[in-house]
Amino acid sequence: MLAPCLATAQPGLNGRIDGRNYVAPGGHYRVTIPVLPELGGNISDTQNVVVFQDDYNVHVSIAAFELDATQRWELSTRGLKDYLNDFFTNLVMPDFARMFPESSIESATFDPNFMGGTLRAHILLPGGSMFAQQIAPLRGDDVETVAKRGNLVFIRNNMVFVVSVELTERIIEGPSYNRTTAQEDAILRERLEMIVNSMTFARPASG
Repeated sequence: MLAPCLATAQPGLNGRIDGRNYVAPGGHYRVTIPVLPELGGNISDTQNVVVFQDDYNVHVSIAAFELDATQRWELSTRGLKDYLNDFFTNLVMPDFARMFPESSIESATFDPNFMGGTLRAHILLPGGSMFAQQIAPLRGDDVETVAKRGNLVFIRNNMVFVVSVELTERIIEGPSYNRTTAQEDAILRERLEMIVNSMTFARPASG
């Protein structure tokens, strides 16, 4: 069974494994685990972020941050669209830039119809693939690759969520890779929504 394998291999999680689900610290959400131990699936987490990765083509992260009084005030005064854009630009992207200099936002659009309002952001990360070391020996090149990740940013139960997925084909397929930007975005959209649709959220505490 999937759950016992993961639970036994990774006893130091801040969250916990419950069947085929990962449950975040505090029980704020649970999500179907998108990796398999047979494929080198691994889970690592902190109090705010969980990362799922296997040895082949899956890298998914979910970050969740509770809105404090200041953030709630900014949300109420700026509105959801501007708030999510500012949150991603000013708080999330600097973290990527520290890890991968020259990171950039390729596109960012607000979707009012998904999760009550979601920022869809695609970012380019020079040297930022989580699979570069595994793939380089197979490709036989040392050219720096530009990874691409799709991100969904939304609010649920007074928490900001950032769900991120790497488009691994961009790295794995090497010189034969020829997808257009529109095709890349469509692939990321499908994968991101699959992750979010597998999440369930704790009911907000009643007063």
